[in-house]
Amino acid sequence: MSRVGKKPIPIPKGVEVTIEGSAVAVKGPKGALSRSLPQDMSMEIKEGVLIVSRPSDSKMHRSYHGLTRTLIDNMVQGVSQGYRKNLEVVGVGYRVQLAEGKLVCNIGYPKPVEFIPPTGITISVEGTNKIAVAGIDKELVGETAAKIRGLRKPDHYKGKGIRYAGEHVRIKAGKSGKVGSKK
Repeated sequence: MSRVGKKPIPIPKGVEVTIEGSAVAVKGPKGALSRSLPQDMSMEIKEGVLIVSRPSDSKMHRSYHGLTRTLIDNMVQGVSQGYRKNLEVVGVGYRVQLAEGKLVCNIGYPKPVEFIPPTGITISVEGTNKIAVAGIDKELVGETAAKIRGLRKPDHYKGKGIRYAGEHVRIKAGKSGKVGSKK
């Protein structure tokens, strides 16, 4: 039995879960999400918790069991609490700002880089070097944060670039071949 799959999903107050075949729709105070899940998994709501079960112990059903439960749990948490990823901009002269719904990044390129967030994602800037990506869809929040980080990945020689808050970047030693070379 899957350790993840057999855990019941608690449904908080103010959150509605509707199951229609293999489609699950979740509505809460922050918004609504819907997703089509593997057809073989059976889902039922009992006494304020949602339970996911599988029809057999085949390899495919075992792999879908935990996945289905986790996807539904992420949807429930997203509409009730939401998700947030924090990014830091490190580098002399590197800064970010919001302008007309776009994230404008001055990150060492000749021109500022503009990033337009997808629908359902809220981007906020704290100061000139901290970015917060928030939304109800965990997958979309993580993907958007990864795209912003990809605009200027952390440099392993100087440490400059956009990184996740708390991310440790190992700094490499520079070239040392110039010392003691013959002319």
